Amino acid sequence: MKLEKYRRQQQRAARNRRIILVSGIVGAASVVALLVAVVVLAPQRANYSAGGDGVVIEGVESFENTATHVETPVTYAQSPPAGGEHSATWLNCGEYTQPVPNENAVHALEHGAIWVTYDGSLSAAELETLRSKLPSTYVILSPFGGLPSPIVLSGWNRQLTVDSAADERIPAFFEEYWKASNAPEPGAPCTGAFDGPGKAS
Repeated sequence: MKLEKYRRQQQRAARNRRIILVSGIVGAASVVALLVAVVVLAPQRANYSAGGDGVVIEGVESFENTATHVETPVTYAQSPPAGGEHSATWLNCGEYTQPVPNENAVHALEHGAIWVTYDGSLSAAELETLRSKLPSTYVILSPFGGLPSPIVLSGWNRQLTVDSAADERIPAFFEEYWKASNAPEPGAPCTGAFDGPGKAS
């Protein structure tokens, strides 16, 4: 009887060990699969160097806006604005699902950010392609009404209009004007101030 009881205990212990081992393997495999999914499915961000080398990009317009802080709404010479008078509070960089206040966005341009505006009718696929061209910081992405083209990129006193998110001039514009020295305050913060409506990231 004692021998039989001992055997049953040993079989039960062996079975419990197998269950724990299998559970551990399944759990570890799930964690690995989750990590792989996060890496593969996470939106990839582009890498650019701050400033540029004076490369001429076809279609880029240049302006001579000045930088002054004001407390009133501003009528801008460009639409969307590419510099000029602006709020004393900058817009926090990131993606917005609603139009953002011009005066705050222009202050972010003063710090070297690029403001990427798009027509609200842009397809989800085009918007995803556009996101893949953006760096992880010092960029604002937002819809904007009445654009002259589906996508407009604005840096301080520089602007480019494109018809497609696949346009090869988009990364060229970032490489040349992102955190560029022609901005009045390059490298000043792009966070810690004002979140506009529809802040998504």
